[in-house]
Amino acid sequence: MTGLTRRGLLGAGAALAMAGRARAQEWPTRPVRIIVPFPAGGTTDLLVRLYAQRLTETLGQSVVVENRGGGGGSIGADVVAKATDGHTLLFHNLTFCTTTAALEFAGRAPHAIERDFAPISMGANVPMMLLVNPQVPAKDLKEFVAVAKQRTDLFYGSTGPGSTINLVGEILKRDAGIRMDHVPFRGAAPLVQELLAGRVQFGGDQLSSSLSNIRAGALRPIATLAAQRATALPEVPTAREQGYPSIELLGWNGFFAPANTPPAVLARLQREIAAAARHPEVVRRIQELGAEPGGNSAEEFGAAVRAQLAQVRPLVAELQMQVE
Repeated sequence: MTGLTRRGLLGAGAALAMAGRARAQEWPTRPVRIIVPFPAGGTTDLLVRLYAQRLTETLGQSVVVENRGGGGGSIGADVVAKATDGHTLLFHNLTFCTTTAALEFAGRAPHAIERDFAPISMGANVPMMLLVNPQVPAKDLKEFVAVAKQRTDLFYGSTGPGSTINLVGEILKRDAGIRMDHVPFRGAAPLVQELLAGRVQFGGDQLSSSLSNIRAGALRPIATLAAQRATALPEVPTAREQGYPSIELLGWNGFFAPANTPPAVLARLQREIAAAARHPEVVRRIQELGAEPGGNSAEEFGAAVRAQLAQVRPLVAELQMQVE
């Protein structure tokens, strides 16, 4: 190969790179839609709206949030997996892994996380809390298990078959030798309403959307599923501390795009999201919700999601979890 040819190829490569950057700068050319696969009012919905407001300012186009609840989050996720407009994103949480694993086990997965989605960045790390209605005389997991062994009328709520709390409830039933009937809901908001009303006695929610009810005494936290105690509730022990390490889970909420999204657009999105995660007002409001801002790299976020998939897939198979 002659020097002239090499220079020509290098020039062509540089031109392509510049063209890619130019396309990323031109994007978005119309409003950006962020799908939240749960009803409005839950933690995931609250968090994404903070980002949407900031991204509207920095992207130069409206960023709108659309709630598509149902299927433990799988219905909304599938909308994004099949999107081809280049302006549709997904904001999901740790339930993405458990629901996908359950659908895979059932042979009915409409999408695969690793194949159909490009991770962009974590939006926030939010501890998942196990909660009881205050009428249940239990202040921790040990006391709850003791109550459950004496009763046959306990119901636990989840955000749908195959969801994180469905998995946690089934693990707890297995490991503690207790009985609870499962009541699925379309999202965290309706689950919490039934938990507040006492129609289900046990459930789980991300700390952000349950914190006000906890502080008001309307819900009682008995464990956090995170590796460390929550900064906002340091008196609540972790599940691992209480002898249940198999239900320890990272409480992530994060951004994904369809897998066919151009790399230059993904890179710009990651930069804009990371900048939003550092904005003082966004940081303040996320921390007020008992969460920690995200903004990590696509590689770091993707690795965390894959690690959680590897954790929950064998559990789902062992428990033979069913999905509707």
